[in-house]
Parts: sequence; C-alpha cells; structure tokens
Amino acid sequence: MKDSDKILLDNQLCFALYSTSLAMTQLYKEHLDKLGLTYTQYTILLILFEKDGITLKEIADKLGQKSGSLTPVIKRMEAEEILIRQRGVEDDRQLNILLTEKGQKLREDILVISECVAESCGISVDKLIDLRSQLTELRENLKQKTLAQK
Repeated sequence: MKDSDKILLDNQLCFALYSTSLAMTQLYKEHLDKLGLTYTQYTILLILFEKDGITLKEIADKLGQKSGSLTPVIKRMEAEEILIRQRGVEDDRQLNILLTEKGQKLREDILVISECVAESCGISVDKLIDLRSQLTELRENLKQKTLAQK
C-alpha cells in the first residue's frame, strides 16, 4: 500500500469499525423502536437476562461505561416497570438491578430481534461467531494497551 493510500478514510480500521457499528445500531433501532427500547436499554436487558439482580456497577463495567451515565437509563426503565432498583441489604451504597415480570417477558421479543439481526448480516453464523471473537480479542488488546498507558 502506498503511503498516500494509508490515510484514505476507507483504509482506516477505526472507520470500518465505526461505520459498521453505526449501521448495526441503526438496524437494531428499527426493531427496538417497536418495543419502545433504546440500544442501551437493550444491552442492559441482555445482561440482566444472563444474570438478574446484579449491581449497577457490574452492569456499567460489563458495558464499559460509568455507573453515573447509566443511572438515567436505569431510572427510565424503572419508570416503565421493566426493572426495579433495590438497595443492598449489607451495603446501602450498593444498587442491585432486578427485572420485573414485564422485563422478563421481553426475553422472547429480544430473541426474535437477535435472530432478525443475525439474518440481516448476510453472512454465515460461523463467520459471525468468528468475527465476534476477533472483535472481542481486538477490544481486549486495546483495553490492555489503554491500561498500560495509565
């Protein structure tokens, strides 16, 4: 690759990741709007389907965000009766997040969305799994690099 080609937008890994992420989020938005959910709410639900009753901090860590940035989203989900916030018994600074019955019922709708999105990708399930593994490895490498620089 010529030096002049190295700075072309379409040759940048960061742009390929950014534009793909944007396209993926827009695809999810089409489906999530029907449920009245945002993409962030969707990711919180996925975490709670995996392990209900975890702390806000655990959810934030899993999403790579700060608890404070998720608090308004969690409060909105509580107002919509999708989940409840519950103070820890032993430590009242700890905030546990639990799905309500309404939140649990969203599991089937979410499963359908996941299947629709996978189908929309237009590549085989094996390739999707491999791509996800590669992206996870890249993310972890970048996290380690960021931690090493601090």
